[in-house]
Amino acid sequence: MSFFNRISTGALTLAAGLAVSTAAFAASPEPAPAAPAPAAPAGADRVTNPVAEFAGIDKITGRIITFDVYIDETVQFGALQVTPRVCYSRPQTEEPKTDSFVEVDEITLDRKIRRIFTGWMFAESPGLNAVEHAVYDVWLKECKQKSDVPAPDAAKADATKADASKPAAAKPKPAATPDMAQPDSTEPDTTEPDTTEAN
Repeated sequence: MSFFNRISTGALTLAAGLAVSTAAFAASPEPAPAAPAPAAPAGADRVTNPVAEFAGIDKITGRIITFDVYIDETVQFGALQVTPRVCYSRPQTEEPKTDSFVEVDEITLDRKIRRIFTGWMFAESPGLNAVEHAVYDVWLKECKQKSDVPAPDAAKADATKADASKPAAAKPKPAATPDMAQPDSTEPDTTEPDTTEAN
């Protein structure tokens, strides 16, 4: 037998074996489809938080400061004013994802306020949308439910309570004008009575 005859015979045998195994596979019953797993909601649970925690660096001194800001309140860091509008996170049982919509303004040397950043900051990717300024950088660290810093409403309420607890001061008497001044009754009367008779 020649070399080519042996190869063609082997190829035919292999093809026949494949045909038999394919037919056997096609004839086997298909397993019942498994019940589809419940899909995770498209917008996984997100938690709305009242406090955003930021970190900022002063590039001149090298100091890194962490500060809390309540939603819709403004905190000044150096020449920057940071105002978070929303701060979202996910439950601890899910993959972390923390983001905040933030507005950052700069107070210029001529005392004007100029918006230098408006957008989303992501705690898991601080370099993605951090505020980069010539002197200061600011980035989101996390969103929180509580803060050691008193809430702005609580601070205003405390100030109101303190004012209410003070005794009311007596109203000062209006100062007498020179033409309305009346002599003090404790001073002796130095005027002499008129002794001339009227005709």
